[in-house]
Amino acid sequence: MTKIEADSQKPKRRKAARPGEILQAGLEEFAISGLAATRLEDIAQRAGIAKGTIYRYFDSKEDLFMAVVRSRLVLSLDQFEEMVTNYPGPTDALLRLVLTGIYRQFVGSDISGVIRILISEGPRFPGLVDLYHKEVISKGVTLLTHIITRGIERGEIRDGPAAREPRLIMAPTILAVLWDLTFKAQDPIDIEEYLNAHIDIILHGLSA
Repeated sequence: MTKIEADSQKPKRRKAARPGEILQAGLEEFAISGLAATRLEDIAQRAGIAKGTIYRYFDSKEDLFMAVVRSRLVLSLDQFEEMVTNYPGPTDALLRLVLTGIYRQFVGSDISGVIRILISEGPRFPGLVDLYHKEVISKGVTLLTHIITRGIERGEIRDGPAAREPRLIMAPTILAVLWDLTFKAQDPIDIEEYLNAHIDIILHGLSA
């Protein structure tokens, strides 16, 4: 490809990458200012585009916020579901693999700011909370239920109270996110040690 041909491709490449750039800029602005206070002008400036360009891809600020959630969390959960469906090994190894992946997505990452926004501003945006519950929380619970059912059927997990309440399996993850958001400066969590402790408790509690 000649230099002229390469230069002619730059606008097309830029346009193709633009939705992702807007999503990243939106995530960064939401994390700093929250949902209500974030302005589309600020997102556009961070993305290096005109404000009107955002409306080519997203109908509103709230629509952009949920697109951030879908791009960073829903897609990951779908990938986990595919992995769980096709995983050939023992259930304890699968659960360890999934929990490790969830920690990488949530704890100490920029996406944790989404959870802070839902907690602090959820009453002002109930529709977003409903949608987040439907597309993220419910999918996560379904995923864990699938893993637990698999383990019970294989005789690797005992069918007891812990197995019937998959939200408890996720509870330490939520605590880690909230702790990191609130007390990171005063008492930071060693994520690796915390994750190992979480997995140890879960596996011993569920083991057949």
